[in-house]
Amino acid sequence: MAARKNEEEQQVSMIDTFKEFKDTKNIDRTTLVSVLEESFRNVLAKIYGSDENFDVIVNPDKGDFEIYRNRVVVADGAVEEENKEISLTDAQKIEPDYEVGEDVSERVDFAKFGRRAILTLRQTLASKLLELEHDSLYNKYKDRVGQVISGEVYQVWKREVLLVDDENNELIIPKSEQIPADQYRKGETIRAVIDHVDNENNNPKIILSRTSPTFLERLLEAEVPEIADGLIAIRKIARMPGERAKVAVESFDDRIDPVGACVGVKGSRVHGIVRELCNENIDVITWTDNIKLFIQRALSPARVSSININEEDRKAEVYLQPEEVSLAIGRGGMNIKLASMLTEYTIDVFRDVAEGEEDEDIYLDEFSDEIDQWVIDAIKGIGLDTAKQVLGAPREMLIEKADLEEETVDHLLEVLRAEFDQQ
Repeated sequence: MAARKNEEEQQVSMIDTFKEFKDTKNIDRTTLVSVLEESFRNVLAKIYGSDENFDVIVNPDKGDFEIYRNRVVVADGAVEEENKEISLTDAQKIEPDYEVGEDVSERVDFAKFGRRAILTLRQTLASKLLELEHDSLYNKYKDRVGQVISGEVYQVWKREVLLVDDENNELIIPKSEQIPADQYRKGETIRAVIDHVDNENNNPKIILSRTSPTFLERLLEAEVPEIADGLIAIRKIARMPGERAKVAVESFDDRIDPVGACVGVKGSRVHGIVRELCNENIDVITWTDNIKLFIQRALSPARVSSININEEDRKAEVYLQPEEVSLAIGRGGMNIKLASMLTEYTIDVFRDVAEGEEDEDIYLDEFSDEIDQWVIDAIKGIGLDTAKQVLGAPREMLIEKADLEEETVDHLLEVLRAEFDQQ
């Protein structure tokens, strides 16, 4: 009685095992049948030493399966390999008219193999299906890199945020790919661009980004029909996420103003994008192959007086009227940094010097009695050799490029100005 009860429990466990895996997500029916059959064969091979003479029939639609063992009838006492041969007497117990040399197909009750066999099957199935799910997830997302996706915030950690898509797949936004002003609350929906997909050890990780220039590009494509229609092209984007961005666009139709089309009437087309990017200001300029003109536009709203270009070193010396310098640099040097990122030129800003003043300049080395030599060397290291050149350069640029403390730069400027005041 106990043996019968144990057999029934194992049969129920076998049915539950099959049903647990037959509705596995993201795996097509043909692949699922193949995996289930392979898993059964692996267990059969462990039990019998080989699975070659077994037929495994899987029907995931009905949630059942059948296993048959095929053996050849041999004379009594002539059985050499029990897995592939059956004695005449044992064969006739199945069907009385079997004769030597005939094939016998006998149904196998897998549940009778016991709990260990069922557990092995479950582990094999779980391992193979997990591997298939990982492959399916990787294949689903690897070709979608660069697309915008929405996900629900599931967990917020210090270094990353975990989202889930509509199929409950996990998506990750690392801290480095989050806009500084971003705030995430569990359950809310977040948009981001698929930045890349890692697949180390067949364990795919979908990495999203909200700081990538591609994210801004996709948002513009969604808001500006002319971009989606191919009438306007986005040629370059430079971003300081959450702060400011510059976008260079080009029109392929002379009747369309690319800047106006992207911005919209009273900024209507970028308002939604600005909100999405935590009030990131977006400057749109017209692309041109003329690098001098492109740099001039990139430094907007400042008005440039003249530009000297060194194409080999990709450097540009930009001269402006004194009142335009602060506009060119921007708050915290943001405008000039974005212009450099957009044009891919190192931009140095200088104040225009009035005619007749050039002859009155003084080399920095002559101030060695008032200014430490290491400070002079640091300034000369960024290409400024004279007092007028230093005074014509923005204070912020001296601090950043020469890597000097603010107090050191202020002392330097004070000494140089005092010299000319005396003159």
